[in-house]
Amino acid sequence: MTGAAQLDPAELDNDQLLRHARTVILDEIDEEGQAKLLAARVLVVGAGGLGSPLMLYLAAMGIGTIGVADDDRVDMTNLQRQIVHTTAGIGQAKTASAAAAIRRLNPHVTVERHDERVTADTAEGLVARYDLVADGTDNPTARYVMNDACHRAKVPLISAAVVRFEGQITTHRSFEPGDNPCYRCIHPKELPDDLLPRCEEVGILGPAAGVMGSLMAVEAAKELLGLGESLSGRLLLYDALTPELRPIRVHRRRDCPLCGDVPGA
Repeated sequence: MTGAAQLDPAELDNDQLLRHARTVILDEIDEEGQAKLLAARVLVVGAGGLGSPLMLYLAAMGIGTIGVADDDRVDMTNLQRQIVHTTAGIGQAKTASAAAAIRRLNPHVTVERHDERVTADTAEGLVARYDLVADGTDNPTARYVMNDACHRAKVPLISAAVVRFEGQITTHRSFEPGDNPCYRCIHPKELPDDLLPRCEEVGILGPAAGVMGSLMAVEAAKELLGLGESLSGRLLLYDALTPELRPIRVHRRRDCPLCGDVPGA
């Protein structure tokens, strides 16, 4: 975990121990690991189909501070997959709707709302305040912005996408030496928005977003606790119709303008 404040496991109160009892009995986590989660700060970019299950699981497992960045409002068409929102919340800012859902699930979580659109000018300062960033936006420009900001701020980035019946997820630790690619290594050419498939044009199976958002939560826990193998250097592909989960190797590009041999060249 990157520079997070530490919480003494002895400081866990009875409510926290009971709430997280099924987590702390895991030998790989125990009370010390739960204390790390309670002290962690995670930024979720995009309170939509991916961010919804992700935020709920982050709250449920006791992440101490969850930042929610989204400048959109809840729409009726969101509700078939964006499960953090409700019919009563239509018209609300997504950050407000998400914050209310998080607090209902776990009132101990601190929620930080960021209602403004994250830009290249503001992203690095924002992500530097967190231990981990999870990007579930459907905006390709925003993905490059978050990638660049996390690389420069040396903050791990979990990036996922889903459309129709298919999804993908990876973790970027491109600020570390070795074969740790960034988003630009995997997607070197930024395509115009109108050339990329969007949910409102090609559709999406709601539970497929739930699968990918849940995988983001799993990878977040692994990164924060140093468990298992990081997805850095691997892209995990999901096909709901097969059904299949298939990892493929991805590599740092030596000519990447961000993390290559000669950055900025």
